[in-house]
Amino acid sequence: MAVGLIIMSERELNRIEVLSQVTRGTMTAVTAANVLGLGRRQVHRLLKNFQSEGPGAIRHKARGRRSNNRIDPAIRDFAVLLVRE
Repeated sequence: MAVGLIIMSERELNRIEVLSQVTRGTMTAVTAANVLGLGRRQVHRLLKNFQSEGPGAIRHKARGRRSNNRIDPAIRDFAVLLVRE
């Protein structure tokens, strides 16, 4: 198994901490749902992925990808040109 650096947001790190507590048995799934602002079923889904794939499963899957709503660079350059004039 390859070990690499995983960059995560503060929110994702908080989710890992809470899910770790649920895994250890020091917190219930219902309490975790309240802490994270999620539903109980969502916590169980996250917990299943967390236990099978590890902390990397909590990371947002679209990180590093370009947005689907991005503006074409040519259009952006034209808009910047218009604003400067």
